[in-house]
Amino acid sequence: MFRVARTLGALRRDASQLGTSLLRREAAAPALSVQNMSTKADLHADRARVAAVLGAQWGDEGKGKLVDILARRFDIIARFNGGANAGHTLVVDGKKFPFHLLPCGMLYPDKVNVIGNGVVLDVPKMFQELQNLWDAGHNTEGRLVISDRAHLVFDFHKLVDGQLETAAKANAIGTTRRGIGPTYSSKAKRDGIRVAELVNTDWDYFVSRHNALVDSVQRMYGFEYNAKEEQERFKEYREKMKPWVRDTVSLLNTALREGKSVLAEGANACLLDIDFGTYPYVTSSSTTVGGVATGLGIAPQRLESVIGVVKAYTTRVGSGPFPTELTDEVGNELCRIGHEFGTTTGRARRCGWLDVPVLRYSTFVNGYTSINITKLDVLSTFPEIKIGTHYRVNGKRLPDGHMPSTLQELAAVEVEYETLPGWQCDISKVESFKELPAAAQNYLKRIEELVGVPISYVGVGAGREAMIRMNE
Repeated sequence: MFRVARTLGALRRDASQLGTSLLRREAAAPALSVQNMSTKADLHADRARVAAVLGAQWGDEGKGKLVDILARRFDIIARFNGGANAGHTLVVDGKKFPFHLLPCGMLYPDKVNVIGNGVVLDVPKMFQELQNLWDAGHNTEGRLVISDRAHLVFDFHKLVDGQLETAAKANAIGTTRRGIGPTYSSKAKRDGIRVAELVNTDWDYFVSRHNALVDSVQRMYGFEYNAKEEQERFKEYREKMKPWVRDTVSLLNTALREGKSVLAEGANACLLDIDFGTYPYVTSSSTTVGGVATGLGIAPQRLESVIGVVKAYTTRVGSGPFPTELTDEVGNELCRIGHEFGTTTGRARRCGWLDVPVLRYSTFVNGYTSINITKLDVLSTFPEIKIGTHYRVNGKRLPDGHMPSTLQELAAVEVEYETLPGWQCDISKVESFKELPAAAQNYLKRIEELVGVPISYVGVGAGREAMIRMNE
């Protein structure tokens, strides 16, 4: 017994020493460096068989535009998380196409588009988006595939979402009230309904499952609901959707074996991830790189390129912490010039300077091979531009990549800033890095230095063509 006690004591001392050593290494870790990145990295996702485009901040970074550009060389474009709470607006030939559920590859006639099992599917919203494409002359036949394992969003999920937000008052999360959280809750407590149960089972079975789910939610939240009316609507959707529903795990992996390529399209962003985001002011799905595997059924080792999309400044919509937020006229100008209004809700976004600690943390979580800076042109009118480079708490600088895990801790941070000169000229017609004014070049170089990840693309305008490929 004495020998066992001594052994346990030794193990505790070793563990304590190891923990202290790791903490010291974290505090003394060198700054991230672009030079440490492999020169063989596929910065532009030109060679990758599986690539992902992910939001690196709090969402609304402009991911859809890069997905739209990259989609040209990929065979399959796949959504892996979220639902109709996401929003991309693509501008093609002067026409705007807002997407909330459909993958951006729907604008290309030769691409297969997958809604993966990690998505929660708002069927009426999906048909609305399809109708917009049909009205614009796009033929979508044979190009949309829906996972049989994706969960369905019903109107009572939206009703509950709204009730919870209203009841929370000042503590409301600021959700889109699209039923996303309640649908993921149904999924997690194992009484949610999958697409397969709508299209691949007897109708009476779906009705019984739907009635049981409605009863369960009503017992928790107490509301009147016409389940039969919703069932009749879904009976019509069922027939229309049947040809589109597949086992997408088999479809995607078979396609990869045949030499085809897959582009995973992320919704929301790292700081909204259910695990890694500024909880509880987050979304309800895995928005980070791990969500690609769990939301599509593709093994993680297949992922060859991960591009993080970074707005040249920072925005977030709804409530929650925002260390670099600008509540003055500069913030209002960023909102006005950048047209910072949500694609899904129409709400004005909160605006602030670029937050590098967020990007370092996001890089740790997602392992970006490169980043895409968007909306650089929005900064063109400012004589000076600030970058938030570090967080301090009680006068002590936090280690690079460390992100406080509680709201109280994050509220206590003070931001260190660097001030760079602006360029104050129009860059919307610039086609290469060399054509950018020196001040804009220096701003981009400084971001690379601070984040430690090379920039692959730079957005300088709203159109499809207003994207510079770097390092060429």
